[in-house]
Amino acid sequence: MNMIQAINSALDVMMARDPSVIVMGEDVGYFGGVFRATAGLQKKHGKTRVFDTPITECGIIGVAVGMGAYGLRPVPEIQFADYIYPALDQLVSEAARLRYRSAGEFIAPMTIRSPYGGGIFGGQTHSQSPEGIFTHVSGVKTVIPATPYDAKGLLIAAIEDNDPTIFFEPKRIYNGPFNGHWDRPAENWSKHPGGEVPEGYYKVPLGKANLVRSGEALTIICYGTMVHVCLKVVEEAGVDAEILDLRTLVPLDIEAIEASVKKTGRCMIVHEATRTSGFGAELSALVQERCFYHLEAPIERVTGFDTPYPHSLEWAYFPGPVRIGQALKKIMKD
Repeated sequence: MNMIQAINSALDVMMARDPSVIVMGEDVGYFGGVFRATAGLQKKHGKTRVFDTPITECGIIGVAVGMGAYGLRPVPEIQFADYIYPALDQLVSEAARLRYRSAGEFIAPMTIRSPYGGGIFGGQTHSQSPEGIFTHVSGVKTVIPATPYDAKGLLIAAIEDNDPTIFFEPKRIYNGPFNGHWDRPAENWSKHPGGEVPEGYYKVPLGKANLVRSGEALTIICYGTMVHVCLKVVEEAGVDAEILDLRTLVPLDIEAIEASVKKTGRCMIVHEATRTSGFGAELSALVQERCFYHLEAPIERVTGFDTPYPHSLEWAYFPGPVRIGQALKKIMKD
């Protein structure tokens, strides 16, 4: 399966298992979503469980909060992560606080799906990576898969979880892994082990990182599309790097990070989001606090720039092989 098919399968499996699961959003019904991630679900499960909404992100999430408090498990889709900002008040002030504010009497078991990230020439309004905003909000979990296998298992786990979860889908790798070389032929998931997705029900637990590559020279912490870019860079550079795919930013598998950095003595953090106050800054602080006496070089961060995502300079902004390769040489020299 590719990632779109894996997400569709997860939704289908959960709707069949649990009648309280509802799918909603702009064009998710008859049309099947802008990327077809919900294709066929309305026909199979009915218009009362898979339905289109008005173009109002605040309204979509506000209704989902009420559904969750009532006992349903809504899975609203925000068509692009760039459009999620009007929903922040409902997410931060209502969904994230409901359990605490009601002393556990009410919960908001909702999973907000949204495609995020660049690499598709979407420009400033279809390429953003706003995950750092949500990791700052107590009461919200943040999940980002890097393979179709993880996408299905993590989405099922998120839907079954009783806390609101932001499920960001890296759209650059919907149809295949991307190694950062935009000028080379595209790959698809059919030849990648992460594309081997079981048909039925399974879960990938939230809060458990995936050790993608074992190594001794340094630790690279990444997630989403960057996992595949980093794998290619270290392969081409011939560096014995250990690569950790976080899978979930909150809850964070800090134990896996700590064990890896203490083993290798070097740490590089890679993400597509802007640098200032990006999630890499939190990761850097945690590594410094927990692994200071094991570090043999300063922590390196390779990120997007502190600018809007530029359409014409996409591959300068995107943390690709050149910038990651430069950081790799620097950290190995220090």
